[in-house]
Amino acid sequence: MSDSSVSTPSTTSPAPSSGAPAMGRVLSGDRPPLSVVVTMDVEEEGLFSGRYQRRNPGVRNVAALPVLAPLSDELGFPLTLLCSHAVFADREACRTLEIMRDRHGAEIGAHLHHWSTPPYENEELYCPGTPVRTDKVDQELLEARLTSLLAAGQAFQGAPLTSFRMGRWDLKSPLFPMLQRHGIKADSSICPLRAYAGGADHFLAPTTPYWALGRETPFLEIPITQIPLLSCLPGLWQTLYKGSEKRDNFHFLAALSASPFWHSDPVMRACVRLLRLRGGTVLCVFWHSTEIVAGCSPQVPDEAAMHRVRARIFSFFTWLKTHFPVRGCTLTQVFDEAWQARDRETGPAWPARAELGPLPGDW
Repeated sequence: MSDSSVSTPSTTSPAPSSGAPAMGRVLSGDRPPLSVVVTMDVEEEGLFSGRYQRRNPGVRNVAALPVLAPLSDELGFPLTLLCSHAVFADREACRTLEIMRDRHGAEIGAHLHHWSTPPYENEELYCPGTPVRTDKVDQELLEARLTSLLAAGQAFQGAPLTSFRMGRWDLKSPLFPMLQRHGIKADSSICPLRAYAGGADHFLAPTTPYWALGRETPFLEIPITQIPLLSCLPGLWQTLYKGSEKRDNFHFLAALSASPFWHSDPVMRACVRLLRLRGGTVLCVFWHSTEIVAGCSPQVPDEAAMHRVRARIFSFFTWLKTHFPVRGCTLTQVFDEAWQARDRETGPAWPARAELGPLPGDW
């Protein structure tokens, strides 16, 4: 599938001159390249409409994924496609996933929408409004739905899925052992600087990867990259609004990310610069598959908006490739390299969760 109106990089574009002191290279110095993980929640339509369909939800947006292939083929950023059960259940969507995996190097992972994953209490019902939070779902039922999702993914893949994200960032730390027990090695369900009303509290979660179940357990948390404008602000904000829903306002006022539907291009670039200044080695970016197709998300109501956002995505990753030493990775590649190197001095010194102190939160 192609889109001639989208500005995509050319395979003949010259590499940046090594003698040009680009800002990113000056900031990076002799540090290792920035590992860039591009994740997408590949899912059904209608999730931002206030009504969550359970049976036979549409997944036509998945057919547009190949428009992003130049991110991998020309810029070197493989995609991690975290797929809901509805996607694995659709034959045409699976054909597109095969193209992205076999031709463009994408990793296929799992994305749990517990409200639209069997087994159901009542298959005829729709889920009105916002679905119940995961900690309110019977845990045996939740695990049965996780099992169903991973079985569907393995039937497609021919091998177990090893990367995961919980829908709506609704992951609390007691679920980590459940994921690890089912073969998940790399999770990316933690969204720092967010504290959802009635949901998970990830406000003080680290932005760097960490061993959520200890260094000896093969389970790595790779949070979405969202950093504060000033390092001291989250602690002050936590003290000021402890226990208040107002904590989540921080996300809109003083947080930076490289996710193109949360922040503008200048903010995304500032996020990368600050991340490198503070010693960050992993940039984890996300968006939804419905956000690159006209009419599948409120943020992209028409084709003009669709073309703008696709151009913004390619513009940012082209800038990133030009200004910083980077290497594209999938979620499981980050885990594999960290697991192999965890005992070597040259490996990433990522902490175990217990080493991060008695900070509050569901991470």
